[in-house]
Amino acid sequence: MQKEILEHGLNMNRRRFLSRMSLGLGSVALGSLLIPDLFSKSEEETVLTGLPQFAPKAKRIIYLFQNGAPSQLDLFDYKPLLQKMQGEDLPASIRMGQRLTGMTADQAKFPLAGTVFRFGEYGQARAQISETLPYTASVVDDLCIIKSLWTEAINHDPALTFFQTGAQVGNRPSMGAWLSYGLGSENKNLPAYCVLLSKGKGNGQGVYSKLWTNGFLDSVHQGVQFSSGENPVLYLANPEGMDKEDRRRMLDKLSELNQASYAEFGDPEINAKVQQYEMAYRMQTAVPEITDMSKEPESIIKMYGPDCLVPGTFAANCLLARKLSENGVRFVQLYHQGWDSHGNLPAEVRSQCKDVDQASAALITDLKQRGMLDETLVIWGGEFGRTNYCQGALSKENYGRDHHPRCFTVWMAGGGVKPGVYGETDEFGYNIAKDPVHVHDFHATILSLMGLNHEQLTFKHLGRRYRLTDVAGNVVKGLIA
Repeated sequence: MQKEILEHGLNMNRRRFLSRMSLGLGSVALGSLLIPDLFSKSEEETVLTGLPQFAPKAKRIIYLFQNGAPSQLDLFDYKPLLQKMQGEDLPASIRMGQRLTGMTADQAKFPLAGTVFRFGEYGQARAQISETLPYTASVVDDLCIIKSLWTEAINHDPALTFFQTGAQVGNRPSMGAWLSYGLGSENKNLPAYCVLLSKGKGNGQGVYSKLWTNGFLDSVHQGVQFSSGENPVLYLANPEGMDKEDRRRMLDKLSELNQASYAEFGDPEINAKVQQYEMAYRMQTAVPEITDMSKEPESIIKMYGPDCLVPGTFAANCLLARKLSENGVRFVQLYHQGWDSHGNLPAEVRSQCKDVDQASAALITDLKQRGMLDETLVIWGGEFGRTNYCQGALSKENYGRDHHPRCFTVWMAGGGVKPGVYGETDEFGYNIAKDPVHVHDFHATILSLMGLNHEQLTFKHLGRRYRLTDVAGNVVKGLIA
């Protein structure tokens, strides 16, 4: 009897065969429509890319990176004990021999420095916000303020590179490149990953193209930098004497040559170059329209502040980031320089906050009123924090702070995060007291919000499968709504 049942199950007539085949072919056809390059992936690509791996909470990211490391103790993490012990030496039991930079390692004393700024408690979570951030305080109920982030790097270059690529060394794909690789763009006329730069009046740290590199991924995933000049994207416009039709004919001929070259050598980068040429051609129409601020209503200009009409400012880049995201760009990365406050910190913090506070809050409000905030993850923060002790001489109104990787503050908004305050530092603001979040955990959580499993989003390179979180990282469930 069992033999007969088995034979019946294996029985396959012509009608049954064609029926099952049609289901398979239909799935293949649907996949090719949803992911146009589904069957053009290289052998190194080990995951199905172009769609989320599970239901995402966010569709896009705007990362407002504060380059140089804002002082959490002067912005978000008020410590009354530092005010009380102003000028006293940091107890050795708190420092526990932890690594210092070369700028303070030879200090005989580590005088504790309280903040000169007043703090208030805001929102349902009674979050601590400095007087320098009144606009941010007004949107605090939309923010998830993480006070317990930590990193392994203690100097700017490796710490910045670590935050952007998941490694302290170069030539790894940046976060935006990984998202471009994993999800692609929502608009075929714009790149999935765009980069905007601005600079404050404070002490700046350099930013460089390795921070938005594609690394070993195809070059189509590299971040496209927008500038504040007459041509927002360099070399996008047609050369003098060439019109759109000439360029189209040139690209068609170039594509034929590249296809012949690919047929001979099989280098996938040849096809990537063809895709970049075609993207540049399509961007010729899309970019001028998006970078044109003249159609923005007066209410929006007032919300972001008058600087939003000055190309290259932080405010202008925040407004441009909203427009890019609104038009389907998957990841917009802003770098704002000037937070490296080793001395004269009170004046530099005031200046930097004046640059970024209004526009950062306006971006949250603008996205919210357009119904975009729930699907847009906004991130604000730097590469590490600042020490609770003064670097060099301490006075009542002036001080500086050294690099501090052990604990610092970053906030997120929208995109499925849980508003409120997450994590705690000790009463000195030196070590994490509750709910630590490592950079790899941070990356894993961001990818999860975008519908990607950080352990499965991999790329095989030189015999090893790489990922943004390297071989570590856990999704922090407490940050997700």
